Formats: sequence, structure tokens, C-alpha cells
Amino acid sequence: MGRKAHIDREELRRLVATGRSNAELAAHFGVTESGILQAKRTAGLAKPMLDHGRAIPWKLKRAHNQTGPATNLRNLSAVAQGGHVPQAKINTALRWARRLAESGLDVGYSYEDGFYERPAEGASHIEAVLNDALRALEEPGRETAESSDLE
Repeated sequence: MGRKAHIDREELRRLVATGRSNAELAAHFGVTESGILQAKRTAGLAKPMLDHGRAIPWKLKRAHNQTGPATNLRNLSAVAQGGHVPQAKINTALRWARRLAESGLDVGYSYEDGFYERPAEGASHIEAVLNDALRALEEPGRETAESSDLE
């Protein structure tokens, strides 16, 4: 059995700061990329993973994963969790969600057919996702969407 590889945290910090990829770091330290990810998490160098399960509670068919509704829901979810989303994508997602909510519509999903708009019934999924994102955008110190998109 071989000796467990040692990853020096200070050297890891220095190399991460230079922009090295996980594959390059793994080769440098003689470990797997998974080992690098674990070392980065332990050293506080990994970005926290965002969980979009609340915004996208359905198991998506691969073909539907990059559609407009899926992308907009992920972007609103990322905003709600404090993730960085380019302003243009935030604005697009806000306009889409507002259009649905203001029209009394909600978003639904079918594994066979993909996303669809339907009348909102009771607690609207799109309104909940939209409100989570808007609350996060209103937090002090947070970059905000253009005022016309927040009103």
C-alpha cells in the first residue's frame, strides 16, 4: 500500500490563487481531482454549492435542463442563495417570473413534455421562487437589479 499524499494547504492556496484548474492541481499534488476538491473544501477555498431543489423540485429530463424556464429558475435560485448571477440574466429571470405571476400563471413540469405554464392554484411556485430572489436582492450590500426591474 502506498503512502497517503499530502497536500500542503499554503501551497494549495497559492496555486488556487494563480488560477490553476483542479486537474492541474491534482497532477501537481499527485492526487485525484476529487482529492483536490476535498482539500479545497477543508481549506475553505471551495465555493459553496448552491442547491436549486426548492426552485426546481422536479427530476428533469436531460433535454429540458437548459431550457429557458430551467435556466430562469436556476438563476432566481442562485440569487436567493447569494450566488453571483450576471445582471442581464437576473433581469431576464425577473421579467419572466413577474409575467407569469402577474398573469395568474404558474410553471409546471412534465418529464415527457417539459415545462409549461398553467393557472396558479393556491400557493404559486413561481411567486415563491420570485419572492425569495427579490428578498435577497433587497439585502443591504447586495448588488441590485435595475430599479425598473425591482418595482
